[in-house]
Amino acid sequence: MIKLLLDANLSYRLVSKLQNSYPDCIHVSKTGLSMPAQDIEIWDWAKTNDHVIVTMDEDFESLSHLYGYPPKVILLKTGNLSTGYIAELFQNRLDAIVEFFNNRDLGILEIY
Repeated sequence: MIKLLLDANLSYRLVSKLQNSYPDCIHVSKTGLSMPAQDIEIWDWAKTNDHVIVTMDEDFESLSHLYGYPPKVILLKTGNLSTGYIAELFQNRLDAIVEFFNNRDLGILEIY
């Protein structure tokens, strides 16, 4: 099961829109981390709790290059889009996201 951790730069409303395909989706604001959480705190939480970080923040790409994975990172390079559109994007890319999750050679997935 793919467990997604949505970064603070994504709406918490996205969680309910993704529940059918990604039932273990959580927003960073619900992790118990202090807000605003530092990127490294989010990284450590995702690693400890086996979550894939979903973000628009390219700093996580740098962390992935520095520390390797886990955790894996899905980097949205779509610009600012509505929550509904992002949810639709994740529904349409479910197969690619599952393949990424299961591929031991990939730590970052960029979605355009």
